[in-house]
Amino acid sequence: MEKTIAGKIITVNEEGYLTDFSQWDEKVGEALAAEANIPLSARHWEILKYLQNEQKNQVALSIRRIGKSGVTDIKEFYQLFPNAPLKTATKIAGIPKPASCI
Repeated sequence: MEKTIAGKIITVNEEGYLTDFSQWDEKVGEALAAEANIPLSARHWEILKYLQNEQKNQVALSIRRIGKSGVTDIKEFYQLFPNAPLKTATKIAGIPKPASCI
């Protein structure tokens, strides 16, 4: 399916996750964050870049792995992305929903 995000036509799946990462840019990330009612700070961007890098390296993402990453701890991750943090963060980052998310 297609969706207009930040003035661009983006291909997403039925859950709203981008299906082509090359369509993602920071404006798309900002628009996705706004849809989730999350004002992005420098800390948010650090975590989003970490998630994108892990995806690029084909590392399976989980809350536990993020908590042990040294980038953030689980408590801060939940504060920054309060509702379904891993699902929300990966959607904003433009990467697929992790297998560990229901």
